[in-house]
Amino acid sequence: MKDIFLADAHLFQPGDANYQRLLAFLREQQGQVRTLYLLGDIFRFWLGYRHVVFSPYVPLLEALRQLRERGTQIVYVEGNHDYLIGPYFRDVLGCTILPDGGEVVIDGHRVYLAHGDLVNPADRSYRMLRWVLRSALARALMQVVPPDMVWAISRWGSARSQKGHAGRRQRWNPEALLVSHAQPHFAAGCEVVITGHFHVPIFRQDAGQTLIGLGDWIDQFSYAVCEDGVFTLRTA
Repeated sequence: MKDIFLADAHLFQPGDANYQRLLAFLREQQGQVRTLYLLGDIFRFWLGYRHVVFSPYVPLLEALRQLRERGTQIVYVEGNHDYLIGPYFRDVLGCTILPDGGEVVIDGHRVYLAHGDLVNPADRSYRMLRWVLRSALARALMQVVPPDMVWAISRWGSARSQKGHAGRRQRWNPEALLVSHAQPHFAAGCEVVITGHFHVPIFRQDAGQTLIGLGDWIDQFSYAVCEDGVFTLRTA
């Protein structure tokens, strides 16, 4: 059995090529995966209502449910497009939810998981926005604002985020940020650090320490695998 790590699909509509490719990939993995680690931004947008799911994501939710029925555990690290993911993932899919990432043990290896949106301490404007969107006030508003309105607002916000992403990538070197982010976790005894967010596939090994940037499932279709304690970065 193997473990799979995947991030940044930014799924939007079921007919999109990357959405269909992910559904096919998950079908191929049924009965073969011990744990599926989703490291954020799997969706273009997701908020966890108590009794509502966004209809474009029903095919993916069904694919995850089928994986779960075949014995795969699911761990979800929340991203900057999918947060407060809540009841459906926790109660129906039985996911372990890590809002800010955290440490897990895989085949005896200490592994630190994060989406990666908090890797850059200089991105103060995003950190403030993140705090606001996850605040108690935002949680309360989510329960009274109609889901259709939230969906419309999310499309607008997502378009602005995508425009800003290219600029942030030019200002900051993703690999240098991830190396700096990994150092304290390695110093604390972790052997592997895995993140998403930057849409850049990175695989570095040195002195028994492994750093993995997952790339994305938009046009790179990259993901990581742990099999028999060995970590690799692959392309579907």
